[in-house]
Amino acid sequence: MELHDNTGHPRRWAILGVLVISLLVVVLDNTILNVALRTLADPVHGLGASQGELEWAINSYTLVFAGLLFTFGVLGDRAGRKRFLMIGLVLFGLASLLSAYAQSPGQLIAARALMGVGGAAIMPVTLSIISNVFDPRERGRAIGVWAGAVGLAVAIGPILGGALLEHFWWGSVFLINVPVVVAGVILVALLVPESRDPRPGRIDVLGVLQSVVGLVALSYGIIDGGEHGFDRPVAWGSILVGLAVLAWFVQHERRSDHPSLDVRLFKVPRFAAPVAIVGLVFFAAMGSMFFGSFYLQLVRGYSPLQTGLLFLPFAGAQLIFAPRSAAWSAATAVRPSPPSGWR
Repeated sequence: MELHDNTGHPRRWAILGVLVISLLVVVLDNTILNVALRTLADPVHGLGASQGELEWAINSYTLVFAGLLFTFGVLGDRAGRKRFLMIGLVLFGLASLLSAYAQSPGQLIAARALMGVGGAAIMPVTLSIISNVFDPRERGRAIGVWAGAVGLAVAIGPILGGALLEHFWWGSVFLINVPVVVAGVILVALLVPESRDPRPGRIDVLGVLQSVVGLVALSYGIIDGGEHGFDRPVAWGSILVGLAVLAWFVQHERRSDHPSLDVRLFKVPRFAAPVAIVGLVFFAAMGSMFFGSFYLQLVRGYSPLQTGLLFLPFAGAQLIFAPRSAAWSAATAVRPSPPSGWR
């Protein structure tokens, strides 16, 4: 279903609420997991996971998620955004069940990778659905609310995880996803309209494969270097292969008459600079939260709940400021100067 009379879908704000729920489950799980790392390392109350296994419990999700995010966004626009959203939610829910009842670190790592598949199917289509159901005049505000949901998940994830770990076993931090997923699937089925790209064109098969290989290789190299040190040939080899494939991807997309990503957008400074800044900020923030969780619990002796509460300033700032970003962007936008001699 498309826009109605240039005002957007009549149930667009209810649909946005459903999309926020879908997004919450993706972000919530990672922030909950950060405060559960110490418990998972415990051989009695957890799985006895080593630090490397704990890193891969997080990174297996990240690796799959990063590798498939772009591809699933393209496929969702073609096959149906609502369909992809529901498939992603179901996969995420099933993987959460498998994670909750994992009997070894290896099983947890594999289940987390499956969660990455579900998360990669969920996140990009939520933005595409917003673009479809909201008129451009309201779209910036809706995307601000969508971004604020990330802040909400970052805020409540560690606190909820800490509260669960103080009263239940470690698997509860994954099991909590299941009722959220069930509610999300029902609401998506009832409220969200199906939509597709009206002019999909041909699939850029080579570009899609290049993006997957390049992102996975680059992510793996960074993860391996962080775990074992960047003096290993495996880490730098993977990083260089990833960068080379991504450079090939950019070259291919510039020449293709049906690109899966219009890389010319990155020649526009007002687009490229904010994307780069946001990427660097979240790259640093997520790494700091992983390290901070260990430091606060193992070195400072805080409980999981106290650790979650200490992450509130970052989450609160994002929750407050993200919904206001569209208005601030419009107020501070750089406008082109009038032509010379204009009166």
